[in-house]
Amino acid sequence: MAKIRGAVVIDRERCKGCNLCVVACPLDVLALSTKEVNRKGYNFAYEARDGVCTGCTSCALVCPDGCISVYRIKEE
Repeated sequence: MAKIRGAVVIDRERCKGCNLCVVACPLDVLALSTKEVNRKGYNFAYEARDGVCTGCTSCALVCPDGCISVYRIKEE
């Protein structure tokens, strides 16, 4: 049986650091950057825990700016 793994892609320049995606993630995959900001001066979200995402899309659903795309990858 194939295992489904998720991949999160965040448009860092569009992200305004609202933290909604970080709170919505049931596996604590996302975090806000603390050392870097984007061109607008916001701390952006990033995937802090590689290989943990299951592709549930909770983060993408709550993002008010549509900055997040979630892909599901089938591993055999």
